[in-house]
Amino acid sequence: MRQAAVKPRPVQDRGAVQYLKLKLWLFAGVCLLPSWGALQMLLSGHSWLPAVVYPTASLLSVFLYWNDKRKARSNAWRTPEKWLHAVELCGGWPGALVAQQAFRHKTRKLSYQAIFWAIVAVHQVFWLDYLVLAGRGLGRLFQ
Repeated sequence: MRQAAVKPRPVQDRGAVQYLKLKLWLFAGVCLLPSWGALQMLLSGHSWLPAVVYPTASLLSVFLYWNDKRKARSNAWRTPEKWLHAVELCGGWPGALVAQQAFRHKTRKLSYQAIFWAIVAVHQVFWLDYLVLAGRGLGRLFQ
């Protein structure tokens, strides 16, 4: 019996994001509630703050990740993780998610990822409460 020829696997480009389509769908999914909520707040005249804070904090996050990765390569002083998490908590998590993939930075450190995804979950819960429960769920905690 003749064996089928085995095709060599292509070498992946080190700069390419793996599973790009899946990650784009995930990104769109986690950004859906915050985008919808910020747009609803803006159009209702409630507040313009989320529509400005999310993009601004995301740009700051991308810069911080880029700078930290650059400094990691040259063994220079690094950006403290608590600063990265603080910017993510203030609304920069979408930019941080993009930067993690684009720069391949902080993607393998489990303790960092656990805190990062907890921050994303906090934002999802907030927007779910605002959009679905009209703020009655979390609002009761602070009364």
